[in-house]
Amino acid sequence: MVFLASSFRRLLAQFALFSAVLAADVHYTFNVANSNIAPDGFSRPAVLVNGVFPGTLIEATNNDVLHITVNNQLTNPLMRRSTSIHWHGLFQGRTASEDGPAMVTQCPIAPGNSYTYDIPLRGQAGTHWYHSHLSSQYVDGLRGVIVVRDPNDPHLSLYDEDNANTVITLGDWYHLPAPGIQAIYMAGNHEPVPDSGTINGIGRYVGGPSVTRARVNVVQGKKYRLRIVNISAYGSFEFSIENHPITIIEVDGVSHVPKTVDGFEIFVGQRYSAVVHANQPIRNYWIRAPMDLQHHSDNDNLDEENVYAVLHYEGAPNAEPTTRADRDPEDVLEEHTLSPVENPGAPGGSAPADRIIDLQFSRSTSGGTKWMFNGIQYLSPSTPTLLQILGGATNPGDFTTSEHTLVLNHNEIVEIHLHGSANGHTHPFHLHGHAFDVIQGNSGPLNYVNPPRRDVVGIKGGTGIIRFKADNPGPWFLHCHIDWHLEAGLAVVFAEAPAEQRSGPQSQIIKQEWLDLCPIYNALPPGLQ
Repeated sequence: MVFLASSFRRLLAQFALFSAVLAADVHYTFNVANSNIAPDGFSRPAVLVNGVFPGTLIEATNNDVLHITVNNQLTNPLMRRSTSIHWHGLFQGRTASEDGPAMVTQCPIAPGNSYTYDIPLRGQAGTHWYHSHLSSQYVDGLRGVIVVRDPNDPHLSLYDEDNANTVITLGDWYHLPAPGIQAIYMAGNHEPVPDSGTINGIGRYVGGPSVTRARVNVVQGKKYRLRIVNISAYGSFEFSIENHPITIIEVDGVSHVPKTVDGFEIFVGQRYSAVVHANQPIRNYWIRAPMDLQHHSDNDNLDEENVYAVLHYEGAPNAEPTTRADRDPEDVLEEHTLSPVENPGAPGGSAPADRIIDLQFSRSTSGGTKWMFNGIQYLSPSTPTLLQILGGATNPGDFTTSEHTLVLNHNEIVEIHLHGSANGHTHPFHLHGHAFDVIQGNSGPLNYVNPPRRDVVGIKGGTGIIRFKADNPGPWFLHCHIDWHLEAGLAVVFAEAPAEQRSGPQSQIIKQEWLDLCPIYNALPPGLQ
């Protein structure tokens, strides 16, 4: 691809001016390296941010600019040594180059090299997360949480505390490196089953040590905003707290009308903020998150019920609760009963959408495992989609069939129908660059008036319908967030408004550092690509 030097200078100048008019610059350094950890008592090498799992917590306010420098120090040949990080839930207006999925919006960061992601938040708040978006690398540990607070949060009066102590991650953990188990899966076998489930990076497996469980500390009488994030690669969870109803106020970064329930199901990539009132007698209570998997019996290490943490009241003993842990919540959230606080109603209302895209998913094990949309298994291109668009790619024919790239017109109302052979799974479909309205989920009637708004929706049987406005030019992935399914091809790319990505008020802001990624990566020996 050849670009005019004057165009680069103009774009770089735009970026400098754009950064200057925004609020605080917030800087983080991510040293991504291999290190041994034992979240459930089993020690293994992993891919970690700053030596911890989950990775370093990112905290900011909604008008900040994030600057996250990723230093790739990976050396272990059993795992991926290049890397690329996706900032899940951040819309990346004009900064699609910073979105992170390898070979969609960037070339990977080569071993021994660094890249700084510059992300203006543009007023966006909420609970988000980050993870490697290079092959199955995040399975090996590269994942963490992003909390963006809003000083004008409409729910500010409902809670007293919102801090690092009230962030709760739900994850799955494997004892073997991801590339090896991915190869077994791709040969035509069932999805790899994790060895344990974790809460805040701590879990237990059958026959393993009784690792001290994670603890969330509270003071009697206070109200806490819990930010619950499913950072797993496969498992969904049913979250509840013993004797404590929870009031949901945020879904995938979007404020919703408060809804009080006993518990909720949370799929891969989803986030909820829920207020819990510490108004019970002073003692310890179970935080419960049993895991739900299609093929859990394939791994004798996994006890999918044994995923617990402790809600610890100040003044209670430093011990686990003495009550039974295995109690199911009675009033479990039904997603269709949620409604956003701001601008409720699907884009375009109940009028026909400008574009209806039918995506039928299916699985094949002939010649290896393949997941497909409309019979096409997505395969990464050799040149990132964004770089192709900046070089002039505009029409569907400008992309290969296996790239499965669909072109969207600027500002059109897009409705996507998701259905197919689920093979017993609830597929958590995630759209980059947007939140969407869930017109039809797994339950409830069609709703164009005030449907829930989020960026990951679980679809099992029937037809799921989501709708959004194509008002954010960029190449945006839509994929199943069960990482094994993405790696097997269950994805499409929306090339949204290609011409607007190249010029005009919504054109992409491109840095020389980003342009340098591909030559460096392409010069690596094949074993490192």
